[in-house]
Amino acid sequence: MKLPNVLSLILLLCSAIGFAQNATISGIVLGNDNEPLPNVNITSKGLGTTTNADGFYILEITSDEENTIVFSHIAYLDVVLENIILNTNETFEFNPVLKSDVTQIDGVTVSATGEKEVSNILNISPEKIRKIPGANSGVETILKLLPGVSSNNELSTQYAVRGGNYDENLVYVNEIEVYRPFLIRSAQQEGLSFVNSDLVQNVKFSAGGFQAKYGDKLASVLDIKYKTPTLFSLRADVSFLGASASLETVSKNQKLSSVSGVRYRNNSLLVNSQQTESNFNPAFTDVQSYLTYRFSPKFQLNFLGNLAVNDYKNEPLNRQTNFGTIDNPQALVVYYEGQENNKYTIALGALKGSYFLNDKTTLKLITSIYHTIEEEYSDVVAAYELGDVDSNLGSDTAGEVLTSRGIGSQFNRTRNDLDALIFNLEHKGSHTMNNSILEWGAKYTHEDIRDQLRESEFIDSAGFSIRPPRPEFINNQPSEPFDAPLEAYTGLNALNFVKTNRFSGYVQLGTQKTWNNADVYYNIGVRSHHWTVSGTGVEKVSQTVFSPRAQFAIKPEWKKDMLFRLSAGFYHQPPFYRELRDNSGTINPNVKAQKAFHLVAGNEYSFLLWDRPFTLISEAYYKKLENVNPYTLEDVRIRYAANNDTEAYVYGAEVRLNGAFVPGTESWVSLGYLKTEENRNNRGYIPRPTDQRVKFAILFQDYIPTIPDVKMYLNLVYQTGVPGGSPSYADPYIFQNRLRDYKRADLGISYIFANKDKQFSRTHWLHNFKELSLGFEIFNLFNNQNSITNTWVRDADSKIEYAVPNYLTSRVLNLKLGLRL
Repeated sequence: MKLPNVLSLILLLCSAIGFAQNATISGIVLGNDNEPLPNVNITSKGLGTTTNADGFYILEITSDEENTIVFSHIAYLDVVLENIILNTNETFEFNPVLKSDVTQIDGVTVSATGEKEVSNILNISPEKIRKIPGANSGVETILKLLPGVSSNNELSTQYAVRGGNYDENLVYVNEIEVYRPFLIRSAQQEGLSFVNSDLVQNVKFSAGGFQAKYGDKLASVLDIKYKTPTLFSLRADVSFLGASASLETVSKNQKLSSVSGVRYRNNSLLVNSQQTESNFNPAFTDVQSYLTYRFSPKFQLNFLGNLAVNDYKNEPLNRQTNFGTIDNPQALVVYYEGQENNKYTIALGALKGSYFLNDKTTLKLITSIYHTIEEEYSDVVAAYELGDVDSNLGSDTAGEVLTSRGIGSQFNRTRNDLDALIFNLEHKGSHTMNNSILEWGAKYTHEDIRDQLRESEFIDSAGFSIRPPRPEFINNQPSEPFDAPLEAYTGLNALNFVKTNRFSGYVQLGTQKTWNNADVYYNIGVRSHHWTVSGTGVEKVSQTVFSPRAQFAIKPEWKKDMLFRLSAGFYHQPPFYRELRDNSGTINPNVKAQKAFHLVAGNEYSFLLWDRPFTLISEAYYKKLENVNPYTLEDVRIRYAANNDTEAYVYGAEVRLNGAFVPGTESWVSLGYLKTEENRNNRGYIPRPTDQRVKFAILFQDYIPTIPDVKMYLNLVYQTGVPGGSPSYADPYIFQNRLRDYKRADLGISYIFANKDKQFSRTHWLHNFKELSLGFEIFNLFNNQNSITNTWVRDADSKIEYAVPNYLTSRVLNLKLGLRL
């Protein structure tokens, strides 16, 4: 499809006027003694259903408008859920307890636990996650459209939040902490995110100021909940980038349910659109399963299992990158020999037991084992030519290198092996008291890391090998002979066996009260973390930190629906293995926990516009960081200095308008500004590697009014460039260049053959499909040249090192088929 036609279609879709769509509420209804209640009537606006023998129900309601839902039974008093507003295709779980002595009335916009607006937690629709296009589609694609989340690499599932780096984000799946591989250095090697979007029921995200129960990281928390199915379902998706399938099952007695998924992904289509030509053969595969067995209404057991194999093989052939200015165009031409062969094998098994002591107290025990075996083997020789480009468009040699300014070669060799085993044992509990909830937890973690690093880089320029710029290699060649042995320009050779034992715990209290006709909510809590690092040839060191945190919110009784929030607290990040390892591969067990003070103030304003619901969310934040462990960032690889000689700060403001710009859909527009700088060893403040100043993003959904089954999903991102790094051994205080601004648009258009609002008779070929859609996606719609980092090339004459940008993917077309039975 030609670009003008695509743009015309976008303009046509933007003028759509539509129809109402639905959302779903489901759960289990319990009685006084916490037993499931059959034959409970659930009604809303003339629609209704009843619970089955095990108390389960599913009810569809109208989305994007207020609904009141009534749960009634002849032997009990009613439960009334008032003023619930769900987004299109959103699934909301509600498990009411019917009592015989009191009528209960509740709303979902606020609660004592503060899980919607009170505690800086954003809820994201799983249906939206599955539909929004992206080069690496999934939960992370949605997160990257939020104002405080940044990523300038579409192949990566990693993200930076409000000035933090990729290692500063917590990720939970059904309260089980998950991890990512240690050695991955390039986004091309990532393959698949841990989170399987087909299995997701709820997504919650906090960009800072989160509660004490959410762990010990500096930046953010992503809280994923996988489905507990109540019906059989089979879903499959196939595209040029791979395939996925998921299966939902439930036993006849509703005691056993499972949701499982298998995914295969091949990034060849995307990588082949980059500047480097190569024989690329990646294979990213994973299998996940989440099982639930209800032994009784009081006890249930969950199992989460995952097995992932990322096999990355790449044989680069050649590359030409044109850069410079119009007056002085230049090019880097590289010819490669050799290949990369990296393999990451990951396994996770976790059990969670939940015991409902009564309708007020819940006790949980969670245990998990995470095991990763990672191999990085590569031998790549690159012969390069740096020169001036023929800028005469009428010339036969237009775009080719005319005169060489530098000729050289580079040999990179890697033999890295890592074996990591992480064991967790955790107890969590909660107790409800009137309008308050008390939550607590204790956790033990054992980490056993076995790591062998062997990396070397040899650079040959102008006929001689360049040695490291260290004092022992200073010489007076060619006037005086220098016979020191050949040394790699950069190299690592280390063998580390490190064990870490961690004990952590938290307690917090959330309360809802009324004060002068205003609803007031607050949550106060504290975490503690004690850890001991030891290992072969590693000094045994123990440290302890405490992290008090608090959240406060008030909802005045105004005509305008306003909610005000304030969060503050201390957040510590005790060092993980990579944070203990310095640039030479040596372990420093004395690295302290990085410390951050968060202060976040926000406002949420809900209103009707064009008779449709909208929400304006704004936040301002400040972070003061101490004991910072400085690092360098290249692609997605982070290398720490393994010391705490740096202090830093972050401040910024964000605004996001969310609502039904088109009836029956949900879209948003977001704008964010942040500034983060660090002061290394009292040398003065310089921008941090994640200093992403301005971020603007649009998530837009639409359809053609005369053909409502044609849907459009569009995301647009613009963010200013981050610091581009510096050459090896260079002083970062001297090299303060920035990468170019990141601009990207991804478009998805699909035709819906069948869904829950479009069913067919038994004689029709579409009768067996609950959902069926076919469409296409255009990644990088406007073909912007974005860069992730710089390759530094030396000019043999002037000894100047040029920053040659490494460009990301160009425009790519992907076809996609989705179905559900």
